[in-house]
Parts: sequence; structure tokens; C-alpha cells
Amino acid sequence: MQLFAQEAPDVALAFSHLIEQIKSSDGLDEKTKQLIYIALKAAEGDSVAAGFHVMMARNLGAEKAEVIDALLVTLTVRGISGVVSCLPAVVNAYSNHASGLK
Repeated sequence: MQLFAQEAPDVALAFSHLIEQIKSSDGLDEKTKQLIYIALKAAEGDSVAAGFHVMMARNLGAEKAEVIDALLVTLTVRGISGVVSCLPAVVNAYSNHASGLK
């Protein structure tokens, strides 16, 4: 994202504004939006982004079971690969949280 902002600052700023508008819409609460992002990123096989959204969801109060369910709904779309690639992020986020780490 840093390189994106450096090389295309106007577009990066517009993209940032788009994200903020989506975040501030009031149809869904922020935790639900993060669970959806997790499912979408897992369906894409993007474990890095999914991990980022797992941390955000956890910080918004999502329980481990909720996050795992978000992964599991991708099984009929992506198959097992999205779940397998993103499940470690869930386990790590909640293991670190249980031990007092953020």
C-alpha cells in the first residue's frame, strides 16, 4: 500500500476514502464486516489479508468460533485450500490473545 500511495497518490487517496465510506456505512456492524472480509479473503486464498482481518475482527469482539465459521462458509466456493491457508491466522490470533499478547 505504501508503494501504491507513492506511485499513484491521488488514486490511493480515493481508494482510502472508499474504504472509509464502506467502514462508516450503517447497514452492518463493523465486526460483521470484518467476518465478511475474512470469508472473501479466504475464498481468494489471500492468507495475509485474511490474517489482518482476523486480528481486526478479534479486536472488535469476534469469538474464535465466529471467525472459523467465516472461513468454513468458503468451502463451497473455494474448497479446502482457502480454509487450510487461512486457519493458521485464526489459531495464531486467538492463541496470542489467550496468552495476553495483542
